[in-house]
Amino acid sequence: MAETQTAPVTGVFVWNELATRDAATAKKLFTKLLGWTAEDMDMGANGTYTVLKNGTQRVGGCWEMKGEQFNDVPVHWLSYVSVADADETVRAAQGLGMGIKVPATDIPEVGRFAILAHPATGVFAILAPKPM
Repeated sequence: MAETQTAPVTGVFVWNELATRDAATAKKLFTKLLGWTAEDMDMGANGTYTVLKNGTQRVGGCWEMKGEQFNDVPVHWLSYVSVADADETVRAAQGLGMGIKVPATDIPEVGRFAILAHPATGVFAILAPKPM
C-alpha cells in the first residue's frame, strides 16, 4: 500500500535560524547552555550551515554572515512560517504592500522559501516544504 503524504500545515512556525558573525561561539553557547547538539553541513561556496538539535529533534539552524553584503546587517534570528505555495504567497504579499527581501528560491531537498518584510510585521520568512 502506498504511503499517504499530507500537505504541510499553512501558517505554522516551522524553523528558526540564527545569522551570526561568530558561528563557533554561538554553537558553543547553545550546546553548553541548552544541551543542544550542532551538526555542520557543507554548503559549498555558501559556507557551513549548522543544524541545531535538541536530542533528535531539529530545532533550528545557524550560519555565519560573511562578506560586504552583510556589513550593515545585525546578528539576528529569522523565523520561518509554513505555506502551501511560496510563489503564490509572495504574490499575495506584494499585493498587500509587503517588501520582498529574498524572492521565492529553492532550497534543495528542503523546499521553496522567501523572506518578506513590512513595518507592521518585521522581517520573516515563508517556507513551502517539500513533501516528506
